[in-house]
Amino acid sequence: MDEGAREGKRRRVRLLQRYVLNPPVKVMVWAGLSPSHVLIESVGRRSGKRRRTVVGMHIEGTTGWVVAEHGRHAGYVRNLESQPRVRVRVSRRWRQARAAVLDGDDPLARLEGFGRSHAAAVRRFGTDLTTIRFDFEAPSDRDGDR
Repeated sequence: MDEGAREGKRRRVRLLQRYVLNPPVKVMVWAGLSPSHVLIESVGRRSGKRRRTVVGMHIEGTTGWVVAEHGRHAGYVRNLESQPRVRVRVSRRWRQARAAVLDGDDPLARLEGFGRSHAAAVRRFGTDLTTIRFDFEAPSDRDGDR
């Protein structure tokens, strides 16, 4: 697929996710009803404002894995590169984490750890798959809601 076609696909998928899919999933994540999804709270790289993004995450111990469908074309990924310290809402609780974009990782192999339906959706809608690793800190009192 050439870059023009990928950009068109990114635009269509972004609109579908932003206005149709993500709003109800955000509510479900907030209520703890979608265990395969989390909210990532990052800081906007230009605005400095708090940004919350819903993503599918596979958690292994103190590490969370995300396969970003659009890689560095996604605003939240660029925000994570600018400021890797984030909060992640997992099972109705906020946890502190440090994010790292892994260029050398195989995102298709990483998707094997995710549920089948999520992995299939990422493969179908993604244009530039990129792996992001989240290293969680031990829970503390400062992880409360803001």
